[in-house]
Order: sequence, then C-alpha cells, then structure tokens
Amino acid sequence: MADKKAKLTIGEISTEFDILSGTLGPNVIDIAPLSKMNYFTYDPGFMATAACESKITFIDGDKGTLLYRGYPIGQLAAESNFMEVCYLLLKGELPKNEEYQEFCRTITRHSMVHEQIRYFYNGFRRDAHPMAIMVGVVGALSAFYHDTLDIKNPEHRASSAIRLIAKMPTIAAMCYKYSIGQPFMPPQNSMSYAENFLHMMFATPTEETVPNPILVRALDRIFTLHADHEQNASTSTVRLAGSTGANPFVCISAGIAALWGPAHGGANEAALNMLQEIGDVSQIGKYIARAKDPKDTFRLMGFGHRVYKNYDPRAKVMRETCHEVLDAVGAHDNPLFKIAMALEKIALEDEYFVQRKLYPNVDFYSGITLSAIGIPPNMFTVIFALARTIGWVAHWNEMISSPYRLGRPRQLYTGSPERAFLSINERK
Repeated sequence: MADKKAKLTIGEISTEFDILSGTLGPNVIDIAPLSKMNYFTYDPGFMATAACESKITFIDGDKGTLLYRGYPIGQLAAESNFMEVCYLLLKGELPKNEEYQEFCRTITRHSMVHEQIRYFYNGFRRDAHPMAIMVGVVGALSAFYHDTLDIKNPEHRASSAIRLIAKMPTIAAMCYKYSIGQPFMPPQNSMSYAENFLHMMFATPTEETVPNPILVRALDRIFTLHADHEQNASTSTVRLAGSTGANPFVCISAGIAALWGPAHGGANEAALNMLQEIGDVSQIGKYIARAKDPKDTFRLMGFGHRVYKNYDPRAKVMRETCHEVLDAVGAHDNPLFKIAMALEKIALEDEYFVQRKLYPNVDFYSGITLSAIGIPPNMFTVIFALARTIGWVAHWNEMISSPYRLGRPRQLYTGSPERAFLSINERK
C-alpha cells in the first residue's frame, strides 16, 4: 500500500514517488514516474530493485530469516515434508489431511514419463553433464503436452504444475542412469516422493532395493530447504521468460539453465571439491591461512552467504540431517568428512570467521550429505533443480495469474555515438 511519498528534484523538475509497504521487509519506492523525466535507475545485479510483488517467500538476510508463505523454514524442514511444502508454495496454505492425500495421489499418478521421452536420452553422449540433459528434456515436455499449454487457462496451469513437480525426479534419475549405462527404473506408486527418487537412482532390475528411511528423510529435507529462495537468478529468469507468454516447460528449462551457472547452483559441489583439494586434516591449517590472506585467491566454499549476513536459517536443520546420515552410513571416519567436521569447528570458533559471520551454510552440509548418500557431485545441481522446481512453478503461476508486464530492463549505453557509415575503401 502507498502511504508515503518520496520526492526527487533534478534541475527544475520535481516528481513524487509512492512509497509502497509490504507485509515484511523494507519499503519500496515506485520509480515508474522516472520515465516521464527521461531518467532510468542504474542498479547492476538488481541489488536495490524489487522486480515484482510476491506472496510466496520472504528473506531477511540480516536476521537470518527465511519464510515460506509466512512459515519459518526451520519448522517446515523439521516438522513437515516436501509434499506439504509443495502444496503450501503452490496454493498458499498448508493442506488439510484430505487435501494432502489427494495432492500426493495426483503427483504419484503423474510421475511416469512418456515412453518416447526415453529415446531423447539416446541422443546425448554418455558423458554429457546431467544438467545439459535436464535442460533439453524438460524443455521438450512442451512437445508432449501441447494440448494444455494455454497459460490463461487455470486448469492448464494447474495441470502443467503437477506434471513438472511429478516428473522431475523421474527425469533426474534417468539422467544418472543414462550416464552410468544402467537401465531406467520406473517410479513406484507405493513409495513417497523422496523414496521414489532414491529407488529410481540406485535400484536395478536384478534385485529389489528398499531405500534407508534415514536417507529418505534426509533427502526430503534437502528438497524442502531448497524449494524456494525468493527472487534469485533462476527464479527471476523463469519470471522473465514467463512474461513473454512462453509455456511453463520452457520457462522451467530456462530456470534450470540459470541454476547450472557455478555462481548460482553449484555451491555444494564446489564445497565438496574444496574438501577434496584440502585432502587431509593435517593440511587444514595451511588452507585456513590462505583463506585469511586477502592476496590469495583461495576461498572457503560453503561458508557465509551473499543474502544472509547472519547464520543461514537452513543450515541448522541441514547440519543435524548431515550428522544423521553420516551415522546411518558409518561415514564419520571417512577422511573427506573428517576434514569437513574439522573445518566446521574452526569456522564456528575462530575469531576471524565469527567476526565476519562466515558460518557454514546449507550448501556446505548438503554437499556432504548428498555425497554420503552416494550421489555423485555432477548430480548435486540436478537435485537442486528438482527441489527448486516447485518454487519456479509457484512464482510462474503467481505471475501469470495476476496482471503482469513483459520484462524489459533498460541500460546505460556507453558505446559509440551515432556515426555515418563509410564504404570499405573510405575507411582508414
């Protein structure tokens, strides 16, 4: 609501701007009238720009707060489950029991993929990165469901949302199976969302496999913790693509492509690579010294966060989950995990890291956890995309369901002024 005004004077021209107040967070200045003054704002990285209005997720980085539809992430991760969170993000409220059961049944009924999609995988090299396959296959879903792509139709939007949430684990597991040359495993209607994913990842036709309940719960929490994170790069990409009227499958594919960037979705893989680089507990001191040296390019990955200037609210639950998994698989004596635990202790006690609030974040613990479960590093970002799909879909649906405008950022042009064309023989 606009309850205050801000005034800007440039030369002899003055303009008033509405100051908008949200439910939580800082006020926002509506700068639309600037265009009448022939000015734009200059904000690289959009660090001070609200690109949309949303009711889905709220972050307060200074306080270390993350809310899904008003519910603290810690409570949801500890007491709820991913299917409930999907319903919450998509529909705005936690489901009643009958709503929850019907939602789970609907997701389960749509978890299979069209048989022809299996042939798509044969067109990729065996050593192709799983994220490359995800981008292609998810975008191609629009070729299979072209009869329900009217984005102005609420039923079509709901159908697309269900299909994306339901089929993403199947597509992701198929990426892994293809890379290692094993046959695809179909989803099982008797299994939960996370359990089904582990089954499709690690089961084979030659023997029956029942995923460890502790690992299932850990993966479910990872999905929940990564389900949404406000207007990050990939979510903004989905919204921008969606503003063109593009169908939801290619919009989500665009989000996957953005997430693949190492500055966005590759943090947990980078954290694990760092542990491998350190190699041994005896080498930690040397790397800590390098991390403190401003002239050294080495950085401790998985510590601190661009958004959170305090403790990452997702890290506490992820830390507990990490230790549960390490206990379950007997990996506490693994050299890599010993390095991780030693680094964690230093980061929580060393004055250098404490003063700078470089606490272990969710990526530090999720990388360790996924590795302990047996998931290879090149699948980490795939799992991130799987989990974030519900956030992307919820934001896409929120935008399409309301009045919106085609995204069209402006620029500060610093190129050549207008100049006359010279023929090739005239040029000096």
